Amino acid sequence: MIGNWIKRMATLQAAVIIVILGWGAWQGISAIRSEAAQRRLAPTLNLDAFLAGRFAAAVNHVMAHNLPVDPYVRAAGGFFRWRFFDSGGPQVRVGCDDWLFLTEELRPWPDPAEAMRERVAGLARIQERLAAQNITLLVAIVPDKARVHAEQLCGAPLSAQAQGRHAELVSAFAARGITPIPLLEPLRELAREKPAYWRTDTHWNQDGAALAARRIAAAARGLNIERPGGFTTRFAAEETNGPGDLLRLMGLDIIPADWPDGWRPAPDRQHLATTTAPAAGGGGLLDDDAAPQVALIGSSYSLNANFHGFLQEALGAAVTNLAQAGGGFAGAARTYFAGATFREAPPRVIIWEVLERAMAQPVGEEERAFLRQ
Repeated sequence: MIGNWIKRMATLQAAVIIVILGWGAWQGISAIRSEAAQRRLAPTLNLDAFLAGRFAAAVNHVMAHNLPVDPYVRAAGGFFRWRFFDSGGPQVRVGCDDWLFLTEELRPWPDPAEAMRERVAGLARIQERLAAQNITLLVAIVPDKARVHAEQLCGAPLSAQAQGRHAELVSAFAARGITPIPLLEPLRELAREKPAYWRTDTHWNQDGAALAARRIAAAARGLNIERPGGFTTRFAAEETNGPGDLLRLMGLDIIPADWPDGWRPAPDRQHLATTTAPAAGGGGLLDDDAAPQVALIGSSYSLNANFHGFLQEALGAAVTNLAQAGGGFAGAARTYFAGATFREAPPRVIIWEVLERAMAQPVGEEERAFLRQ
């Protein structure tokens, strides 16, 4: 009888091992067959890459990042960190009332004053060259979410460097004769009444974006640009979830937003805004061959919360949006000034939206070469 029990347990153990091995094989095969994995592996499918170890490194990366189970593992880890340790992981700091903040805004950076001076000096040189071409450059600093909504940090550590960074940046601009369009105090005033940034996302929300657009448009009021008007912003009747890039960094975006409280921070809610342009035709200013007289370069803030639409409506003029998500301080500018759009159809006004937190980060070699041109 004992012998039969041992045999049954051995059979069960073997079956479990087979299932685990089969499940692991399925995970690996699915990972290898994914589109992202194929893109990473393609350049290494040759003898040189194999002998140099690049193929093995690519396979290791695929196994670490493209397994079908990976999102669920990250979500489980993110849930336990957030729910039991009040932590958002290495990239996110948890405030109060489901407010989340990007760690980049809170941490100190090496030699921030020199990085700010170098960037501001480069921007001043660009401004002088543009002025020689009768192009006006307007600069707007997007303040950190943690600065505008500091009361929601609730004990999250804010470095001394971060506390004084905005004032130091404004001083660095003043030393080069540049006065950025003031956005910090208006956004703080708005934040005393209602949120100006999303709780679970890095960016300003639609209220913050609209306010910033109006302030920038006011600064451009006396400039020589034609303003045909006719831009109209409408808000969707249905309320939907807002963005949540910080939830993605925590691994919690996979958890459904309609699950009970306590499984993830509650989603932001919005009535999605959309701005439409006036109809072109009849030889008017908005014909297809009439290039916009205003260009917008900057960060992902210019690509979110309908900021571009609000800006066109507030200006009463079309704006070419050339902002880049993840481009840092100069990514969009480098691409724009080197491209055909600027060379063949230079605008009358360029609005350069810069992130406060990006200005103090170390300057890379490619960016340094661009700034010293």
